[in-house]
Amino acid sequence: METILSHKIDAYRRLFIKKDLIELSQWIEATESINTEIDHLQLIENQLVKHITLAAMLQGFRRKNTLVMASLCKYEQDIKREYEYSAREYDAVRATVHERRRDLYSNLIVEFNQLRKVFYISLTKYKRS
Repeated sequence: METILSHKIDAYRRLFIKKDLIELSQWIEATESINTEIDHLQLIENQLVKHITLAAMLQGFRRKNTLVMASLCKYEQDIKREYEYSAREYDAVRATVHERRRDLYSNLIVEFNQLRKVFYISLTKYKRS
């Protein structure tokens, strides 16, 4: 009976970690997409808008995005290692770690949307000569 229970606990642990990995892969994909969009926004800024403050904001956000991406990739390695080799139970502490990463990602998305808004507002002020 004890072995069945421990096997079930391990199965749930693996299931929860797998769920976290799936969610994490979506976050990583979104941060890669943000990086690509920043490339396009910088190109538009260089060719049309030519606003030094906006260029600095884009560069600063690219740096932040890169740091978040690195953090998420490191977290992905940690979860994969935990999935394969750890016997640690998936508990509230483990869930809190994941929630902190979710908050990091969510804050990045909110900040990017604000940056996008600022960029598009400045783009609407652009007039062809």
